[in-house]
Amino acid sequence: MKQFLRWIILGGTLFFLAKALKDNWIGVTAIRIDGVGWTIIAIATGVTLLAHTWAGWIWTWILQELNQSVSSPQFIQVYLKTNIAKYLPGNIWHHYGRIVAAKKANVSAGAATLSVLLEPLLMLAAALIIIVLCSSQFAAANTTLAIQVLQLLSLALVLCAIHPRFLNPVIRFLYRLKAKKSATTQPTVPFSLKSYPLRPLLGELGFMALRATGFILTMSALGSLNVNQIPLLLGAFSCSWLLGFVIPGAPGGLGVFEATAYQLLQHHFPAALVFSAIALYRLISILAETAGATLAYLDERLAKS
Repeated sequence: MKQFLRWIILGGTLFFLAKALKDNWIGVTAIRIDGVGWTIIAIATGVTLLAHTWAGWIWTWILQELNQSVSSPQFIQVYLKTNIAKYLPGNIWHHYGRIVAAKKANVSAGAATLSVLLEPLLMLAAALIIIVLCSSQFAAANTTLAIQVLQLLSLALVLCAIHPRFLNPVIRFLYRLKAKKSATTQPTVPFSLKSYPLRPLLGELGFMALRATGFILTMSALGSLNVNQIPLLLGAFSCSWLLGFVIPGAPGGLGVFEATAYQLLQHHFPAALVFSAIALYRLISILAETAGATLAYLDERLAKS
Protein backbone atom coordinates (compact mmCIF):
# COMPACT_ATOMS: atom_id res chain seq x y z
CA MET A 1 0.00 0.00 0.00
CA LYS A 2 2.84 2.37 0.89
CA GLN A 3 4.63 1.69 -2.40
CA PHE A 4 1.37 2.13 -4.29
CA LEU A 5 0.77 5.48 -2.55
CA ARG A 6 4.25 6.66 -3.54
CA TRP A 7 3.61 5.90 -7.19
CA ILE A 8 0.20 7.61 -7.04
CA ILE A 9 1.77 10.78 -5.58
CA LEU A 10 4.66 10.79 -8.03
CA GLY A 11 2.41 10.07 -11.01
CA GLY A 12 -0.10 12.72 -9.98
CA THR A 13 2.51 15.46 -9.54
CA LEU A 14 4.24 14.61 -12.82
CA PHE A 15 0.90 14.67 -14.66
CA PHE A 16 0.08 18.05 -13.11
CA LEU A 17 3.46 19.48 -14.12
CA ALA A 18 3.20 18.03 -17.63
CA LYS A 19 -0.21 19.68 -18.07
CA ALA A 20 1.17 22.98 -16.74
CA LEU A 21 4.02 22.79 -19.25
CA LYS A 22 1.58 22.05 -22.07
CA ASP A 23 -0.65 24.98 -21.11
CA ASN A 24 2.28 27.42 -20.88
CA TRP A 25 4.57 26.03 -23.57
CA ILE A 26 4.49 29.13 -25.77
CA GLY A 27 5.25 31.44 -22.83
CA VAL A 28 8.03 29.18 -21.55
CA THR A 29 9.78 29.05 -24.94
CA ALA A 30 9.50 32.84 -25.22
CA ILE A 31 11.54 33.45 -22.07
CA ARG A 32 15.12 34.57 -22.71
CA ILE A 33 17.99 34.93 -20.24
CA ASP A 34 20.47 37.75 -20.85
CA GLY A 35 23.97 38.16 -19.47
CA VAL A 36 22.76 39.74 -16.23
CA GLY A 37 20.29 36.90 -15.82
CA TRP A 38 23.02 34.27 -16.13
CA THR A 39 25.07 36.14 -13.53
CA ILE A 40 22.10 36.08 -11.16
CA ILE A 41 21.66 32.35 -11.80
CA ALA A 42 25.31 31.78 -10.92
CA ILE A 43 24.81 33.73 -7.69
CA ALA A 44 21.66 31.71 -6.94
CA THR A 45 23.69 28.50 -7.34
CA GLY A 46 26.35 29.83 -4.97
CA VAL A 47 23.73 30.86 -2.40
CA THR A 48 22.11 27.41 -2.59
CA LEU A 49 25.50 25.75 -2.09
CA LEU A 50 26.12 28.05 0.88
CA ALA A 51 22.74 27.00 2.31
CA HIS A 52 23.70 23.32 2.27
CA THR A 53 27.11 24.07 3.77
CA TRP A 54 25.37 26.10 6.48
CA ALA A 55 23.01 23.16 7.14
CA GLY A 56 26.03 20.91 7.64
CA TRP A 57 27.39 23.33 10.23
CA ILE A 58 24.03 23.32 12.02
CA TRP A 59 24.22 19.52 12.20
CA THR A 60 27.42 19.88 14.22
CA TRP A 61 25.56 22.27 16.56
CA ILE A 62 22.88 19.61 17.10
CA LEU A 63 25.54 17.01 17.94
CA GLN A 64 27.12 19.46 20.37
CA GLU A 65 23.71 19.94 22.00
CA LEU A 66 23.81 16.17 22.57
CA ASN A 67 27.21 16.52 24.31
CA GLN A 68 29.19 15.07 21.42
CA SER A 69 32.59 16.50 20.60
CA VAL A 70 32.82 16.76 16.80
CA SER A 71 35.02 18.41 14.21
CA SER A 72 32.94 20.95 12.30
CA PRO A 73 34.93 20.78 9.01
CA GLN A 74 34.86 16.96 9.02
CA PHE A 75 31.14 16.72 9.66
CA ILE A 76 30.29 19.44 7.14
CA GLN A 77 32.15 17.30 4.59
CA VAL A 78 30.07 14.27 5.61
CA TYR A 79 26.87 16.29 5.33
CA LEU A 80 27.66 17.56 1.86
CA LYS A 81 28.82 14.16 0.59
CA THR A 82 25.67 12.41 1.82
CA ASN A 83 23.21 15.14 0.82
CA ILE A 84 22.88 14.02 -2.78
CA ALA A 85 21.69 10.58 -1.57
CA LYS A 86 18.29 12.05 -0.65
CA TYR A 87 17.26 11.64 -4.29
CA LEU A 88 17.58 7.86 -4.03
CA PRO A 89 14.31 5.90 -3.58
CA GLY A 90 13.32 5.76 0.06
CA ASN A 91 14.58 9.26 0.91
CA ILE A 92 16.51 7.96 3.92
CA TRP A 93 19.97 7.13 2.59
CA HIS A 94 21.45 10.56 3.34
CA HIS A 95 20.41 10.08 6.99
CA TYR A 96 21.85 6.56 7.03
CA GLY A 97 25.16 7.76 5.60
CA ARG A 98 25.45 10.46 8.28
CA ILE A 99 24.73 7.99 11.09
CA VAL A 100 27.39 5.59 9.81
CA ALA A 101 29.96 8.38 9.39
CA ALA A 102 29.21 9.79 12.84
CA LYS A 103 29.63 6.38 14.48
CA LYS A 104 32.99 5.98 12.73
CA ALA A 105 34.00 9.33 14.28
CA ASN A 106 33.27 7.94 17.77
CA VAL A 107 29.86 9.57 18.14
CA SER A 108 27.49 7.29 20.06
CA ALA A 109 24.97 5.47 17.90
CA GLY A 110 22.07 6.94 19.87
CA ALA A 111 23.32 10.51 19.57
CA ALA A 112 24.03 10.08 15.84
CA THR A 113 20.53 8.72 15.24
CA LEU A 114 18.88 11.41 17.33
CA SER A 115 20.81 14.14 15.52
CA VAL A 116 19.46 13.11 12.12
CA LEU A 117 15.95 12.97 13.59
CA LEU A 118 16.25 16.37 15.26
CA GLU A 119 17.57 18.09 12.14
CA PRO A 120 14.42 17.62 10.00
CA LEU A 121 12.22 18.54 12.98
CA LEU A 122 14.13 21.80 13.36
CA MET A 123 13.87 22.42 9.60
CA LEU A 124 10.12 21.82 9.77
CA ALA A 125 9.81 24.22 12.68
CA ALA A 126 11.78 26.88 10.79
CA ALA A 127 9.67 26.45 7.66
CA LEU A 128 6.46 26.63 9.70
CA ILE A 129 7.62 29.85 11.41
CA ILE A 130 8.18 31.48 8.01
CA ILE A 131 4.87 30.15 6.67
CA VAL A 132 2.96 31.53 9.68
CA LEU A 133 4.58 34.93 9.19
CA CYS A 134 4.00 35.04 5.43
CA SER A 135 0.90 32.90 4.84
CA SER A 136 -1.39 35.91 4.43
CA GLN A 137 0.53 36.73 1.26
CA PHE A 138 -0.48 33.57 -0.61
CA ALA A 139 -3.47 32.03 1.22
CA ALA A 140 -6.94 32.50 -0.20
CA ALA A 141 -9.01 35.08 1.66
CA ASN A 142 -11.78 32.66 2.61
CA THR A 143 -9.39 30.07 4.05
CA THR A 144 -6.78 32.27 5.71
CA LEU A 145 -8.08 31.82 9.28
CA ALA A 146 -8.44 28.04 9.04
CA ILE A 147 -5.01 27.66 7.45
CA GLN A 148 -3.33 29.88 10.03
CA VAL A 149 -4.92 27.96 12.92
CA LEU A 150 -3.67 24.67 11.42
CA GLN A 151 -0.23 26.16 10.88
CA LEU A 152 -0.03 27.46 14.46
CA LEU A 153 -1.11 24.09 15.86
CA SER A 154 1.46 22.28 13.69
CA LEU A 155 4.17 24.72 14.74
CA ALA A 156 3.29 24.35 18.42
CA LEU A 157 3.41 20.56 18.09
CA VAL A 158 6.84 20.57 16.46
CA LEU A 159 8.27 23.13 18.92
CA CYS A 160 7.01 21.03 21.84
CA ALA A 161 8.39 17.83 20.30
CA ILE A 162 11.95 19.21 20.39
CA HIS A 163 11.66 20.52 23.98
CA PRO A 164 13.83 18.55 26.44
CA ARG A 165 10.85 18.08 28.76
CA PHE A 166 9.08 16.06 26.07
CA LEU A 167 12.01 14.70 24.07
CA ASN A 168 14.20 13.35 26.89
CA PRO A 169 11.50 10.99 28.29
CA VAL A 170 11.09 9.56 24.78
CA ILE A 171 14.87 9.07 24.58
CA ARG A 172 14.92 7.30 27.95
CA PHE A 173 12.00 5.06 26.98
CA LEU A 174 13.61 4.01 23.70
CA TYR A 175 16.96 3.48 25.36
CA ARG A 176 15.47 1.24 28.06
CA LEU A 177 13.51 -0.68 25.42
CA LYS A 178 16.69 -1.29 23.44
CA ALA A 179 18.59 -2.32 26.58
CA LYS A 180 15.81 -4.75 27.50
CA LYS A 181 15.83 -6.34 24.06
CA SER A 182 19.61 -6.72 24.11
CA ALA A 183 19.54 -8.11 27.67
CA THR A 184 21.86 -5.39 28.97
CA THR A 185 21.41 -3.00 31.84
CA GLN A 186 22.87 0.47 31.94
CA PRO A 187 21.63 2.79 34.68
CA THR A 188 21.94 6.08 32.85
CA VAL A 189 21.09 7.40 29.43
CA PRO A 190 24.33 8.32 27.57
CA PHE A 191 22.90 11.41 25.92
CA SER A 192 20.06 13.89 26.30
CA LEU A 193 19.18 17.47 25.54
CA LYS A 194 20.29 19.75 28.37
CA SER A 195 18.45 22.81 27.06
CA TYR A 196 16.09 23.86 24.31
CA PRO A 197 17.92 23.70 20.93
CA LEU A 198 17.38 27.40 20.24
CA ARG A 199 20.67 28.00 18.42
CA PRO A 200 20.09 25.15 15.91
CA LEU A 201 16.51 26.35 15.40
CA LEU A 202 17.70 29.87 14.60
CA GLY A 203 20.32 28.31 12.33
CA GLU A 204 17.63 26.41 10.43
CA LEU A 205 15.75 29.68 9.95
CA GLY A 206 18.91 30.96 8.28
CA PHE A 207 19.02 27.80 6.15
CA MET A 208 15.44 28.34 4.96
CA ALA A 209 16.16 32.01 4.26
CA LEU A 210 19.19 31.08 2.14
CA ARG A 211 17.27 28.44 0.19
CA ALA A 212 14.43 30.89 -0.44
CA THR A 213 16.94 33.53 -1.52
CA GLY A 214 18.25 31.15 -4.17
CA PHE A 215 14.70 30.67 -5.46
CA ILE A 216 13.94 34.40 -5.41
CA LEU A 217 17.14 35.11 -7.34
CA THR A 218 16.11 32.50 -9.90
CA MET A 219 12.76 34.22 -10.33
CA SER A 220 14.47 37.60 -10.72
CA ALA A 221 16.80 36.18 -13.39
CA LEU A 222 13.78 35.40 -15.57
CA GLY A 223 11.60 38.42 -14.85
CA SER A 224 11.41 41.61 -12.83
CA LEU A 225 10.35 41.48 -9.17
CA ASN A 226 9.21 44.08 -6.67
CA VAL A 227 10.48 44.26 -3.10
CA ASN A 228 6.95 43.85 -1.76
CA GLN A 229 6.74 40.46 -3.52
CA ILE A 230 9.58 38.99 -1.46
CA PRO A 231 7.39 37.95 1.54
CA LEU A 232 5.04 36.19 -0.91
CA LEU A 233 7.92 34.28 -2.51
CA LEU A 234 9.49 33.51 0.87
CA GLY A 235 6.24 32.07 2.23
CA ALA A 236 5.36 30.16 -0.93
CA PHE A 237 8.84 28.67 -1.14
CA SER A 238 8.74 27.57 2.51
CA CYS A 239 5.31 25.99 2.08
CA SER A 240 6.40 24.18 -1.10
CA TRP A 241 9.62 22.99 0.51
CA LEU A 242 7.74 21.72 3.58
CA LEU A 243 5.23 19.71 1.55
CA GLY A 244 8.01 18.28 -0.60
CA PHE A 245 9.84 17.35 2.60
CA VAL A 246 6.99 15.54 4.40
CA ILE A 247 4.97 13.94 1.58
CA PRO A 248 6.14 10.37 0.89
CA GLY A 249 7.13 9.14 -2.53
CA ALA A 250 9.02 12.30 -3.50
CA PRO A 251 12.79 11.90 -3.00
CA GLY A 252 14.20 15.34 -2.35
CA GLY A 253 10.69 16.77 -2.75
CA LEU A 254 10.95 16.12 -6.49
CA GLY A 255 7.64 16.94 -8.16
CA VAL A 256 5.77 17.90 -4.99
CA PHE A 257 7.82 21.06 -4.47
CA GLU A 258 7.36 22.13 -8.08
CA ALA A 259 3.62 21.41 -8.18
CA THR A 260 2.98 23.26 -4.91
CA ALA A 261 5.06 26.29 -5.87
CA TYR A 262 3.31 26.51 -9.24
CA GLN A 263 -0.11 26.30 -7.62
CA LEU A 264 0.70 28.98 -5.04
CA LEU A 265 2.37 31.46 -7.40
CA GLN A 266 0.58 31.11 -10.74
CA HIS A 267 -2.05 33.69 -9.77
CA HIS A 268 0.55 36.25 -8.66
CA PHE A 269 3.04 35.98 -11.55
CA PRO A 270 2.82 34.95 -15.22
CA ALA A 271 2.33 31.17 -15.22
CA ALA A 272 5.10 30.64 -17.78
CA LEU A 273 7.54 32.57 -15.58
CA VAL A 274 6.62 30.52 -12.52
CA PHE A 275 6.96 27.21 -14.35
CA SER A 276 10.31 28.16 -15.87
CA ALA A 277 11.63 29.40 -12.52
CA ILE A 278 10.71 26.28 -10.55
CA ALA A 279 12.17 24.00 -13.24
CA LEU A 280 15.37 26.05 -13.38
CA TYR A 281 15.62 26.16 -9.59
CA ARG A 282 15.45 22.36 -9.42
CA LEU A 283 18.42 22.19 -11.78
CA ILE A 284 20.24 24.80 -9.69
CA SER A 285 19.56 22.82 -6.50
CA ILE A 286 20.86 19.55 -7.97
CA LEU A 287 23.91 21.34 -9.39
CA ALA A 288 24.66 22.98 -6.01
CA GLU A 289 24.27 19.68 -4.15
CA THR A 290 26.47 17.86 -6.65
CA ALA A 291 29.09 20.63 -6.44
CA GLY A 292 28.96 20.48 -2.63
CA ALA A 293 29.50 16.71 -2.60
CA THR A 294 32.34 16.99 -5.13
CA LEU A 295 34.11 19.81 -3.27
CA ALA A 296 33.77 17.98 0.04
CA TYR A 297 35.26 14.84 -1.49
CA LEU A 298 38.17 16.75 -3.05
CA ASP A 299 38.81 18.64 0.21
CA GLU A 300 38.90 15.34 2.09
CA ARG A 301 41.35 13.84 -0.39
CA LEU A 302 43.61 16.90 -0.19
CA ALA A 303 43.58 16.75 3.61
CA LYS A 304 44.66 13.10 3.52
CA SER A 305 47.43 13.62 0.95
